[in-house]
Amino acid sequence: MAKPKKLASALSKRGPHKVLRGDLALAGQPGVVYTPAEGYGLPGVAFAHGWMLRPSHYTDTLKHLASWGIVVAAPDTEHGLVPSHRGLATDLGTVLDIMTGVRLGPGNISVHPDKLATAGHAMGAGTAVLAASRRSDIKAVAALFPAPTAPSSEDAAAGLSVPGLVVGDNSNADSLTDNSLALAQAWHGPSILRRVDGSTADGFVEGRRILGALGINKPDRKTQQRTRAVLTAFLLFHLTGDSDYEELAGSTGEIDGTRAVDPHAPLDAQPKPKASASIKALLGRG
Repeated sequence: MAKPKKLASALSKRGPHKVLRGDLALAGQPGVVYTPAEGYGLPGVAFAHGWMLRPSHYTDTLKHLASWGIVVAAPDTEHGLVPSHRGLATDLGTVLDIMTGVRLGPGNISVHPDKLATAGHAMGAGTAVLAASRRSDIKAVAALFPAPTAPSSEDAAAGLSVPGLVVGDNSNADSLTDNSLALAQAWHGPSILRRVDGSTADGFVEGRRILGALGINKPDRKTQQRTRAVLTAFLLFHLTGDSDYEELAGSTGEIDGTRAVDPHAPLDAQPKPKASASIKALLGRG
């Protein structure tokens, strides 16, 4: 167990690769792309933001993935009060096509068309599922603190055979702004539901936000580090096939500050978080 635990600790921190930033607008799509400094046939991930947020609220997370050898691109669209979930899902597909269709950086970076995934946070988590349901080349999907979407991400997940990662907060119950349990239950293919101790959906977001001065919607470093470790292990295993990350990508891997939950187990049989943690999680949903 020492090796997986050591790997999990390492994955919560920046990886060994120097990171480059690019502007997707040069290819006709508003958004950003982060890449390792070089490499051919790299894995690629399209990342979707949450409601009323932008890619800049996930800069360190995007850089984190790139530092571990993953090209990650995030469309900067549908960030208004009434976003189109369909539209953001379409834009995720567009950035995947851009990543696989052109050489990135100074021409020495490319993404392998058989190593693609979608991922997102909150509303973006649901749109990542929607985007994957439209394509046959997606190998994995990661939904971080997912929120319901229209069309239903749960209906889309019921048709997905690829591996899915669902990351949720401490509360065992879904709500109007959280469908982590229902999404994991609906997944047709193999899915992992991990709950991050002491976390809130808003804690994953970086930078200042409205009400932050009142202690609401504040970034939480532990939430970010633990979620990044879970996400990075999942993507590295399913996109590169590196067996070193197989245990951490599954339900038996021990990642500090997280717990794997069987989404199909009765609620009274699931591990109970502390009451204070559940209250914190509910306050952090928005």
